[in-house]
Order: sequence, then C-alpha cells, then structure tokens
Amino acid sequence: MNEQPDLLEGAKAVLDMNFKGVYTAPSDSVYPHQWLWDSCFIAIGLRHYDIERAKQEILSLLEGQWHNGMLPNMIFTETGTGRRHAGIWNSAVNPNSPDDRATSGITQPPMLAEAIVLVGEKLKKSERRAWYRQTYPALLKYHEWLYQERDPHKEGLVLQIHPWETGLDNTPPWMQEMHEHQLAYWIRAVKMLRLGGIINVFRNDTKRIPASQRIDIIDAFGLFSTQRRLRRKGYDINRILRHSLFAIEDLTFNCIFIRANQHLQDIAAFIKEDLPSELVADMQRTENALEQLWDEYSGQFYSRNFVTHTFLKQSTIATLMPLYAGVIPKKKAKQLVGLLENQFSFGTAYPVPSVPVSSPLFDEDGYWQGPTWINTNWLIIDGLRRMGYEDHAEALKQSTLEMVQRGGFHEYFKPNSGEPAGADNFSWTAALTIDLLKR
Repeated sequence: MNEQPDLLEGAKAVLDMNFKGVYTAPSDSVYPHQWLWDSCFIAIGLRHYDIERAKQEILSLLEGQWHNGMLPNMIFTETGTGRRHAGIWNSAVNPNSPDDRATSGITQPPMLAEAIVLVGEKLKKSERRAWYRQTYPALLKYHEWLYQERDPHKEGLVLQIHPWETGLDNTPPWMQEMHEHQLAYWIRAVKMLRLGGIINVFRNDTKRIPASQRIDIIDAFGLFSTQRRLRRKGYDINRILRHSLFAIEDLTFNCIFIRANQHLQDIAAFIKEDLPSELVADMQRTENALEQLWDEYSGQFYSRNFVTHTFLKQSTIATLMPLYAGVIPKKKAKQLVGLLENQFSFGTAYPVPSVPVSSPLFDEDGYWQGPTWINTNWLIIDGLRRMGYEDHAEALKQSTLEMVQRGGFHEYFKPNSGEPAGADNFSWTAALTIDLLKR
C-alpha cells in the first residue's frame, strides 16, 4: 500500500481539529480533556510531520505529574466541562497532586517511554540527547512510583485499582470482578429493576453515539462508583488496598510496562545515566513474572487478582499483548499467532477484535467487548515485527489501513464488517494511521 496522500492529509486534519493549543484531545465532541496514553499515541503520529508539536504533546503530560511521580490518566481543561469533571475527581484530596493542575487520581498504561523514544528517533543525535535529558527525570520518577506504590509485595507485576487504568475500560475480566466485589447496592437495585434503559435517555454520550456502542449503563455506574470510592480514600494506595478485593495485576498494563522498562534502560544508556540498582532488579523481576500469567491448559495469558492470584479467565485481546512485551519464548509466541490466524478466535475479517468471536461475551458493538481498535492493532503489529512475524505484521497493518480508508477516523470498528463505530474524528486513530503509513 502506498502512502495514500488523501488518507494522510485527512489524518492530519483530524489532529488539527482536536488540537487545544498545548495538547490534542482524543475527540473534540466526546473527550475534551488530555488523556495519558492517547497523547502518547498522538505524539507518535505527530513526530512524522511536526516534531515540535509532538514534543509539546508529551511535555504537556508531564505538567500534570504528581509530586510522588504518578502520571494521571486525565488532565482537565479549565473550561466549564473541565471544572465539572475536575470537581468529580477532586485530586486535591491527595497532598501529592499537582499544585496548579486539576487531574484524575489514577494512571493509565505507561506508553510514555515508547512515545519519548519514537519522537527521539526523528531528532539528530545531539537534539535527541537533549530531548532525553529533558524527559528522563519525569519518566524515571514515574517508573519508580509504579514499583513503590503498585508492587507492594515485590512480586514484579504492578497492580491496578480501577478498570480505567488499563485503558480497556469495560474489558470483560474487570467487569466480572467489579460485579462480584465492587458493585454498590443501589447499582444492583437499578439492575434488578431494569431501569437502565430509562436512565440511558439522560446520558450525554448517547446523544452523540448510539447507546449500543457505549459502555452498558450498569457497568458505567460501577466504574463511577469505584472512582468515588477511590476519592473517598484520598487516592491513598494503603487505604485503598486495606479493605479491597478489587485490585488486579492487569496483563495489558504489565506488558506495556515491560516494553517501557526496556525503553527507559535505552534512554539512560544513551545519555550515560546509571539507573538505580534497585530499579534494575525490579525491571528484571517484572520481565520474569510475565510467565506467571500463562495458563498452560488454555494456552493463553490472563490477568490475575492481586489478592488471591487467581486468573481472570475471560479471553480478551490482552492475551496477545505479550507479543508487544517481546520477552516470551518463541513457542508461546507461535501459539498466540495461531489465535490471530484462527477465524473463530481473533482472525476476523477486520482484526483484531478486543474479545475473540468465540467468547460468549463477544459484542461487536460493545466498546472494549468486541470492536477492533487501532491502538491495540498498532501494539500487536509492533510486537509481531520484533518477534519475527514480519508477514503477519504487514498483513495486519494493511487490513488496519483498509479499515480506516473505508470507514474514516473513528474511535473503533466492527471486526466482522469493518463498519466504523464510536466517536468520529478520533485522534489516536488518525495519529497511528499516519505512523503506519510512514513506517
């Protein structure tokens, strides 16, 4: 496939449309704030034609970093919507929150190191060194925070405390855990009385997007109820974990973290900085611990409960993310590639569905419960290439670009037909389309 100038220019137009001066919103109509991994993906696309804006996209994220090193998944605008959402989160209840920025109180998959490195690839050597030195302290502090706060038992795997931290908001394993351990009594009453359809009428997001393409109202209530609980605990991890069974060592998050650790080590080597020895040991522990998430019986990887260490055995796209981590044995990689090839699993006409079609939970309209997303495709393509599956990576790249060419820059797509769904003019779809075209 050639560079496709119409597709390329269309993608740039989407990023311009969503630009807010110092950052790019995921979608101006639905998501007006700045999101952590969205901005990382956006910078990866921007680097091909506007390197200064790509750098600014990342630097604007760092302005929301907490004093303890945490990078929040959301940084709020100062507009009316931003103030309302900032009030819901009230990050000021935690003394580590920024003094002059309103943010959320949780994080998101650590894509920052990947974005910093890929932006650096577009710079001359001296400029790259300066770029790395500029971003290294914040990146190092973030990784150290993840180990200090999210790996309390030194097991290697970092835990997450809210489904939003995974980026795959309503992915089935987390939803099942939430319904079992975290669903408030009033939400159970709404569910039992079947009031969800009535309440849907008053949702803002369903005024722009069909309700079938948004998170189920009961799940949405559960997500917001969980957020309120974290706020009541002041986003203090010790208070949160003291009486909670709703903490998960998420597979996708940890796979991205493994790759991020590799990038951090490369950055440190390039600028001749010595990483703390304890951090290096933690990184190796995480890489080794990925094998603990492998289930030999099913031949798949799973997330697991932090407290009980039981697998959350609902198959999702997360099982393919160890390809992106790039540290699994060739035999296991081959088994995962087999799932990609299987038409009854992830091998749909327009892969990769976020839940395999063989799952009873598959719903091609259901947000992270079936649709194909460009960002997860990008991660898998990158992993396939590094694991030696160049032909598979190229095939997935071409089908991804065809899907966008046919359906436009939408939030996600139906894996059987390629039909677009969710918000239109979606920034990471545009940005990663640019990257796929340019690579």
